[in-house]
Amino acid sequence: MLKNVLDKGFIEVIDKLGNDLTVVNSARVSFGKRKTKYDNGDRILVRFLAENRHYSPFRHIIVQFHVKAPEFVMRQWYKHVVGIETSSSYPSKDHAWNEISGRYVPVNDFYKPANWRKQSLNNKQASEGSVDDQLKAEELFDSTMNTMVDSYNKLLELGVAKEQARILLPLNQYTEVYWTASFQAVMNFIELRDDPHAQFEIREYALAMKDMMYELFPETTKIWLEVYETMKTLSEPGKTIK
Repeated sequence: MLKNVLDKGFIEVIDKLGNDLTVVNSARVSFGKRKTKYDNGDRILVRFLAENRHYSPFRHIIVQFHVKAPEFVMRQWYKHVVGIETSSSYPSKDHAWNEISGRYVPVNDFYKPANWRKQSLNNKQASEGSVDDQLKAEELFDSTMNTMVDSYNKLLELGVAKEQARILLPLNQYTEVYWTASFQAVMNFIELRDDPHAQFEIREYALAMKDMMYELFPETTKIWLEVYETMKTLSEPGKTIK
């Protein structure tokens, strides 16, 4: 299962552990029970678990992704740690993150925006709309990129080590990682990054990942996101759920 993201990026599911029954069976093991067929009672249980933040059963679902994304996207991505534990009381880094190394292989791909956005007037870290002179912005970008990439390649031709030549490369360089994480960790990423306040580029990855989670775990993903949207609405001043 692979989805292309941005101009040269992608996200691919390499492997997974579990299915929609995994969560309910992990919860019901307390009573020595195991289900083989998913039914409405399971939906009620999953909703109860999500609403009451009983997250450990969700961590028995594990997904391994192969991601190709710009470095500035990855700098935001690897800060996500919620759901990366084995129980509610004992944090343990049970996820995995392995990345391609510019010390071993040359950097060849770079992200180029299709649209140059304006700086937001009321949010110092956000953007909005488009700059008026798209052509000028593109010309400046192309000129700078051509200089940096050409200099990088010339350093390699001179025999400079890849680990040193790479230091002049910009944050739009594409990198690749294998990311293995629990269902809770993945959904936390989606909740935070599929949001109007998130940067466009990382939100594109969150949207692609959300589609994949719906395909892999349709019942659990649907209920989780319904509960999240309800909780988010309830947290807004003056809002109630009827």
